[in-house]
Amino acid sequence: MQSKDITQADLDLIQRIIPHRYPFLLVDKMKDIDPGKSAVGVKNVTMNEPHFQGHFPGAPIMPGVMIIEAMAQSAAVLVGLWLEMVDKPLLVYFMSVDNGKFRQKVVPGDVLELHVTVVKARGMIWKFHGDAKVDGKIVAEADFTAMIDLQGEG
Repeated sequence: MQSKDITQADLDLIQRIIPHRYPFLLVDKMKDIDPGKSAVGVKNVTMNEPHFQGHFPGAPIMPGVMIIEAMAQSAAVLVGLWLEMVDKPLLVYFMSVDNGKFRQKVVPGDVLELHVTVVKARGMIWKFHGDAKVDGKIVAEADFTAMIDLQGEG
């Protein structure tokens, strides 16, 4: 099976596509992958994550920038599958983040679904829209642009 045919990804496959590792790997699995178009990343938010030690003591809230990063990692897995980058050196860099909105707190115990959609792809520059949801309700959203770096490919 080619990576373009994959409709879901477990943690092992995600780590074979993107280089992020604990404590900065923010996607536990991927589902509903529509190759080259959209996917849903899943992040199980737990109290033992390091950012909750200081954000905020006694009232833990997942930082908004971490939610956007989780959306971007989900998008990177989607692109990595589309470009067949499993077990190959792939880096993805933010170029811009626009229209970021945070509508509800994300707290330990939440299951954060990261709905990412390709808006435009031109060469190695990709634009996405992301909606982060908890229990089907949008908690954050953003548009973001990323540059794909296929290390050693040019």
